[in-house]
Amino acid sequence: MPAFKAPAPGFAVRFSPFHENRLLAAASQHFGLVGNGHLIVLDLAAAGPGAAPTPVFSFPTSDALFDCAWSESHESLCAAASGDGSVRLFDAALPPAQNPVRLLREHAREVHGLDWNPVRRDAFVSASWDDTLKLWSPDRPASVRTFRGHEYCVYAAAWSARHPDVFASASGDRTARVWDVRDPAPTLILPAHDHEVLSLDWDKYDPSILATASVDKSIRVWDVRAPRAPVTQLAGHGYAVKRVRFSPHRQGMLMSCSYDMTVCMWDYRAEDALLARYNHHTEFVAGIDMSVLVDGLLASTGWDEMVYIWPFGTDPRAM
Repeated sequence: MPAFKAPAPGFAVRFSPFHENRLLAAASQHFGLVGNGHLIVLDLAAAGPGAAPTPVFSFPTSDALFDCAWSESHESLCAAASGDGSVRLFDAALPPAQNPVRLLREHAREVHGLDWNPVRRDAFVSASWDDTLKLWSPDRPASVRTFRGHEYCVYAAAWSARHPDVFASASGDRTARVWDVRDPAPTLILPAHDHEVLSLDWDKYDPSILATASVDKSIRVWDVRAPRAPVTQLAGHGYAVKRVRFSPHRQGMLMSCSYDMTVCMWDYRAEDALLARYNHHTEFVAGIDMSVLVDGLLASTGWDEMVYIWPFGTDPRAM
């Protein structure tokens, strides 16, 4: 599938949980330091086979966007994490003049991560450089709860695919923490790496398995029931690992991207864990995702302003 040229460096991509041909992308001018952001919804099939993805919704924002997430309960609702400390909710079925449909301002610094609860489907969590996380309901004008405990910027959050009340967070304080929304304190503090933890994700088949990605260039896989040492460590990136995602279709498979300009596919249970390395980007790769509706469909975006969508096992540049 041909690539899409974004209006600015890319930071995040998310496949729709409702439509297999819809992809959400967040981009920001000047690498997120200053300038506007852009939230874009791409239709991967509107122009027919072989054609570039078609933007069906595009909204410029007054500040950078660092992450985005689709609602799990409303097919056209999505959220964006903003550099001005806000979370913005958009309805892609409405014209730009009626968006954003909600502006949530509580964080004191940049919002860097978002994740929508895939089990309960009625809430999402935000991660901020103000060292906190917040639980939100799209129907409420204020957050439901604030989670404190991290000692430095919180870069990412990820909900468990099995437990409706459990999520995890990744921070510059070198820890990953596991939370239950019914308790303001973390249920587990995991000294995950010796450097900042930038991303994490839960295994979609084993609710005890958590992967963390770090500035130390590695991915570590943990069993939260026995957290004293990682189950395994995946080494192969040359610079910081920006994001990690577990496959929704294949147990043990995960995807990562890095400032080394590559995307990697892994099977952490295999002796030769690295399955594929993709070198299609020409700048830092900041966002990746795997479709929950189409087995093996991958997406990535980076600071080269490109968005790529391709099936696992093929060359993105040849699509």
